[in-house]
Amino acid sequence: MDSCFRSLTRISIPTIFLAILLSSFSFTCTEAYDALDPNGNITIKWDIISWTPDGYVAVVTMYNFQQYRHISPPGWTLGWTWAKKEVIWSMMGSQATEQGDCSKYKSAQPHCCKKTPTIVDLLPGTPYNQQIANCCKGGVINSWAQDPNNYASSFQVSVGAAGTTNKTVKPPKNFTLLAPGPGYTCGPAIVGKPTKFITADGRRVTQAMMTWNVTCTYSQFLAQKTPTCCVSLSSFYNETIVPCPTCTCGCQNNATHPGSCVNPNSPYLASVVNGPGKNSFTPLVQCTKHMCPIRVHWHVKLNYKEYWRVKVTITNFNYRMNYSQWNLVVQHPNFDNLTQIFSFNYKPLTPYSSINDTAMLWGVKFYNDFLNQAGPLGNVQSELLFRKDKSTFTFEKGWAFPRRIYFNGDNCVMPPPDAYPYLPNAGSRLSFSLLALLMACSAVFFVLFDV
Repeated sequence: MDSCFRSLTRISIPTIFLAILLSSFSFTCTEAYDALDPNGNITIKWDIISWTPDGYVAVVTMYNFQQYRHISPPGWTLGWTWAKKEVIWSMMGSQATEQGDCSKYKSAQPHCCKKTPTIVDLLPGTPYNQQIANCCKGGVINSWAQDPNNYASSFQVSVGAAGTTNKTVKPPKNFTLLAPGPGYTCGPAIVGKPTKFITADGRRVTQAMMTWNVTCTYSQFLAQKTPTCCVSLSSFYNETIVPCPTCTCGCQNNATHPGSCVNPNSPYLASVVNGPGKNSFTPLVQCTKHMCPIRVHWHVKLNYKEYWRVKVTITNFNYRMNYSQWNLVVQHPNFDNLTQIFSFNYKPLTPYSSINDTAMLWGVKFYNDFLNQAGPLGNVQSELLFRKDKSTFTFEKGWAFPRRIYFNGDNCVMPPPDAYPYLPNAGSRLSFSLLALLMACSAVFFVLFDV
């Protein structure tokens, strides 16, 4: 950021215009920074494990060091530009999408001769003689915090027409990572400490001839032009149900964009959902006022003497996506006093050192870790029980509602603060308990049937 500031201060322009430009420029410089996961990134390690007569054999591994952001179906796509005139003789665990022009090779044909190859993972079920460890998952990589046993993806590549020593070999340039769409920006390959490998029996350690490291960081602004999720709110102490802001992820406009959404009551629903483009992973959402694929509803459900209870419901409005291994990140000051959570897994995140106000929630395996596509079964829900801290607890001024919510790593749009359900005044407290049951029922109805 200091370098960004220094480059701006050299420009001789009036102070007011400098301030405006600086504010917008600082946003650009920091757009890939995630305050809740400041050290999150995808690191690509390129390990040369042996030399060949005209090049080398390397193992390339992508490590997802992001705590809560997955690489979801249809998976990653990795690209780069060769530094010289290298070719790929063979691959294991992945493949290049195009062979390119290999006409100058008369006998053996390389796997890929393109200057800028595009690599994809192999699918599950690939024959064992084409696999290596951590390959063949269809490009899907889980987040580091949620599934530490499946946060890496690897493949092996035999490179020809390259250097055969540490001094003559050159790293690829201009790495690109689609996961599955844009969103990641990759830095240059940097020589690192050679990776050490332990044999299966654990009795021998081997070392890479040379290792290059590439770091890729995520920006939601690059990944998609519109948000992907929104948040709605309700409480037992107020009849107001605050919906997602209108047109959060787009607007219904069948006049100019026919087929932009699907009416759940349409008799042609099945034909539209199963029609052309059903495997494109392009969202086909249910017609709602917010038009988001995902809505998270936070309902302040009950108030006890020493505790208070919240119900969280995640609804999938996307007819073309089943979210497996989904997760939710919620920021609220009372997570330091979370007492019990029902039917979700919980992991505290502490991006601000000792302040425990951020929680990562995800489903229980084989129970509700699979969020079904839009329809009657397209929701998961749980309840959270918090202990009251008398020094901070209050229902006033929207304190009971979350500060920020992420779904699968993307920041969800919150309603404006002035629309939050407000605490009734003293004159209405006699009807307080009578409203509680009615509001709880109406909130459940809204979450399950709102359009």
